[in-house]
Amino acid sequence: MDNQLKEKPNMSFWGLWNLSFGFFGVQIAYALQSANISRIFATLGADPHSLSYFWILPPLMGILVQPIVGTCSDKTWCRFGRRIPYLFIGAAIAVLVMCLLPNSGSFGMTVSTAMTFGLISLMFLDTSINMAMQPFKMLVGDMVNEKQKGTAYSIQSFLCNAGSLVGYVFPFVFAALGIANTAPKGTIPDSVIYSFYVGAAILILCVIYTVWKVKEWPPKEYEEYNGSKKEVAEKEEGSSNWFVLLKNAPATFWKVGLVQFFCWFAFMYMWTYTAGTVADNCWGTTDVTSAGYQEAGNWVGILFAVQAIGSVIWAPILPKFKNRKVAYSLSLVLGGIGFAACAFIHDQYLLFIPFLLIGCAWAAMLAMPFTFVTNALQGYGHMGAYLGLFNGTICVPQIVAAAIGGVLLGLVGSVQSNMMIIAGISLVLGAIAVKAIKEK
Repeated sequence: MDNQLKEKPNMSFWGLWNLSFGFFGVQIAYALQSANISRIFATLGADPHSLSYFWILPPLMGILVQPIVGTCSDKTWCRFGRRIPYLFIGAAIAVLVMCLLPNSGSFGMTVSTAMTFGLISLMFLDTSINMAMQPFKMLVGDMVNEKQKGTAYSIQSFLCNAGSLVGYVFPFVFAALGIANTAPKGTIPDSVIYSFYVGAAILILCVIYTVWKVKEWPPKEYEEYNGSKKEVAEKEEGSSNWFVLLKNAPATFWKVGLVQFFCWFAFMYMWTYTAGTVADNCWGTTDVTSAGYQEAGNWVGILFAVQAIGSVIWAPILPKFKNRKVAYSLSLVLGGIGFAACAFIHDQYLLFIPFLLIGCAWAAMLAMPFTFVTNALQGYGHMGAYLGLFNGTICVPQIVAAAIGGVLLGLVGSVQSNMMIIAGISLVLGAIAVKAIKEK
């Protein structure tokens, strides 16, 4: 029945841009979370050994929410579309929570109550960000033809990196403008609070723009381009049970999944322990109430922005390698060296070098795994289900890393910079595991 489907029309550049523009705002929210969660909970009073436990929620909510949003939006038809209602509701909840989370220490609650409030806020923030993020990828699948999908995803990648850069540098910029970067014990500094406020405002404006500009096809027109539910079902022969699919998955699926485990395990420790590492090594303090610790927290945003720049620089170099496995392995080794170097550098500006190297690993992690897996899945059917399951190779290692982070920190002398060495070793193990992947 494929030959009866109408070809999706070409979209103008600005049509493709509008389809993904809200992603810019969503990514600002995600960047603010990534760069500041450890700082926020440490400031509220969390012990470094329990810090990683707060990071279990982000990947856990991702693995739960994204498949649910995808499945539910497939069955949703209303005057506003299929995907856009979930995008708008997710963004609206995220805006509310972004105004509450950084104020966790400002409501006169006890330390334990403030951390519980912060934890619940973080859970809702992760849920809403994932709810708002997933529809953008599905909108491209629904409305963009095969010839333009590469361009559409390139625009999403650009907006993703741009949003990350903006979100990462907000606290540093606000502090430079004179907004207070310190606060009483247990209270988050205004530079962080205002960053979340401004990020929330940009998020909702970007999403409103996308909702205003993008009109999804009504059911009848959608089926003309994508096929009816019955036709789609006919393409997917055999069982769609997740356990059956995993049992029948190609070996490459599992081998790339092993590489993913080491990679995302490593990056979880970057997000968790960079603030403590930079504060201790470059500002000589572990006191979360000190001006030095909060300055280090701002600097972490700058370092993560440098990582994003490194990723943008390295991404166009990757396709120039004749051997994809060599490119993948080399990128992970460079990232591993960068992680380990962080433990030994005591100059805040010299840290730019390792974070540029970490950006090389990040670029490969975003590009390479799905290339290997989608190539291996050709002819298997159930592509969407398999890619949804493959998302587990991103979430599960983060959950494992967060769950054992406190124990590992104790084993390495309770020195947070040593966790960066563990992250580096993990990336090198990932580079070694790349060797097992077989390309057709």
